[in-house]
Amino acid sequence: MDDEGIIRLYWNRDETAISETSTKYGKYCFSIAYSILYNNEDSEECVNDAYTKVWNSIPPQKPTVFSAFIGRIVRNLAIDRFKRKTAEKRGGKNLDAIFEEMNEIASDAPGPEDELSLRELANLINDFLSDLPVEKRVMLIRRYWYSDDIKSIANRLGMSENNVSVSIRRLRMKLRDYLKSRGFAL
Repeated sequence: MDDEGIIRLYWNRDETAISETSTKYGKYCFSIAYSILYNNEDSEECVNDAYTKVWNSIPPQKPTVFSAFIGRIVRNLAIDRFKRKTAEKRGGKNLDAIFEEMNEIASDAPGPEDELSLRELANLINDFLSDLPVEKRVMLIRRYWYSDDIKSIANRLGMSENNVSVSIRRLRMKLRDYLKSRGFAL
């Protein structure tokens, strides 16, 4: 079933929307959650929680890109679960390193026009990514959206871990400078 059909099922409050979502996006959602949590049971729970959240979100929301909509929900739920678990037992895997890396770019200080600023920021990041060669774009998206570790990115791209690590660091600094030059206080 296509995304419009699935969204229509949600709008009609037809419970088959969840099974259709699971059929089409279950593996995608699980891979997002697992790349953050590294635990099958937690990842499955996260995906199921995402289905509930989608059910409660549509309507009133009507996503234009359903895969991105559900992917974002799963990712946010997985990050929240990760934070809860690591707050209980300090430590963690890849995500701690990713948060640390992103602190070089972003600050936690909220501004008065947060929602507008976030949309503007998202547009600037998309512009930055669209100007990159495909390989560099893949590196950043695999690292910061899918939370892949350096080794798996290197294997995916057929590069050395060192090369990927250095490239990501340089790209992160380029993004920081790009955002600063566009007026974002970081």
